[in-house]
Amino acid sequence: MKSRETEMRGLAGKVAIVPGGATKIGAAVVAAFTAAGVRVVVADIDRAGGLALAGPEVAFVEADLRRDADIARVVATATERFGRIDFLVNVAATYLDKGAESSRAEWLEALDVNLVGSVMLMQAARGELARTRGAIVNFGSISARVAQTGRWLYPVSKAAILQLTRNQAMDLAPEGIRVNAVSPGWTWSNIMDSLTGGDRARTDRVGADYHLMPRVADPEEVASAILFLCSDDASFITGTDLRVDGGYSAMGPEGAAPAIPRLMD
Repeated sequence: MKSRETEMRGLAGKVAIVPGGATKIGAAVVAAFTAAGVRVVVADIDRAGGLALAGPEVAFVEADLRRDADIARVVATATERFGRIDFLVNVAATYLDKGAESSRAEWLEALDVNLVGSVMLMQAARGELARTRGAIVNFGSISARVAQTGRWLYPVSKAAILQLTRNQAMDLAPEGIRVNAVSPGWTWSNIMDSLTGGDRARTDRVGADYHLMPRVADPEEVASAILFLCSDDASFITGTDLRVDGGYSAMGPEGAAPAIPRLMD
């Protein structure tokens, strides 16, 4: 039986660059791509995690998106080893955030990693993406649309990414490049793993209060949405944000529990 990924049109034989590919979500994206016949260049600061993914169809480049020389090496690796670039999937992010107390240096670092680095990568790969009429998928977040106590840097950078996605879609459309975003809800990711000491069950219990689907997402569920946006099945979709959030953004402040009965208690 074919996987859902192999049934999506226009993926086999293509090449993707995935900065942040050594993270839990990134690794799920890499696995989904390779299952669909896509070769992948993983760019990450996590050398051990990146090398663990490397193989005949996956190249690893130890890279920091704050360094233009590293970005140039990532693009060169894709073209030299695999001969083309079709997709950019910008998973890489920092969760550095001290809210109102964040320093200028911390603001600049967060924006450099979460926003500017992806733009520099787009610039470096733009010629190839235009040649292949490729696609870019940026990572927004549910955090881009709501206020979260004590968090400024991450939500602001993610909100900027959604605007960036619209701007990129507008200006790259004449070159045949589609640009979209995904905005995951709570997802079993490196940060969730770290905060809970690897306790997925606890993460699901807490996340259940904030999602119509009473749990957090699996990384593979986010990866499937990304593959769809890269595939020819999404050939007329650009400039949009796909919310892979289990209903988080549909839920208002009353939550999923009935509020009216509280008036009658």
